[in-house]
Amino acid sequence: MVTLDRPFSLLITDDDPLARETLREIFEPEGFHTLLAESGEEAVDIVQHQDVHLALMDMHLPKMSGLETMEVVRRIKGLLPTILISAEHDENLLRKALSAHAFCVLAKPVSRHVVIYVVTRALEKFY
Repeated sequence: MVTLDRPFSLLITDDDPLARETLREIFEPEGFHTLLAESGEEAVDIVQHQDVHLALMDMHLPKMSGLETMEVVRRIKGLLPTILISAEHDENLLRKALSAHAFCVLAKPVSRHVVIYVVTRALEKFY
C-alpha cells in the first residue's frame, strides 16, 4: 500500500450508487479520502473546487462519457491520474483510453485487490 504521508483524495465517478459506495467502502478503510460524483459534470465541479489526487471514472455516464470527462478535467487540472472502469472492455476502448492518458482500464465488476493495487501503482507513479 502507498505510504500515506498525506491523505490522498480519490474522486469516484459512477452513475450507479452501489458502485460508488462499494468503491468508497474499499478505499476509506485504507486511509483514502473519497469524493463521490454521479455524473461527469459533477466530477468536473469537484475537480474545480477540491484537491483530487486520482480519479476512478466509469466509462458510461449519462451525458458526458468517462473519456469526455477526462478530457475536460485535463484542461482544468492537467494530467490527473485516471483509472477508467467499464463493463464493456475491448481493444477499441483501451486504445481510446490510453491515447486520452488514462492510467489504465479496469473491467467491471472490479476486484477489491486489483483496484487497490492499480490505485497504489498510479499514486506511486504520479506522486
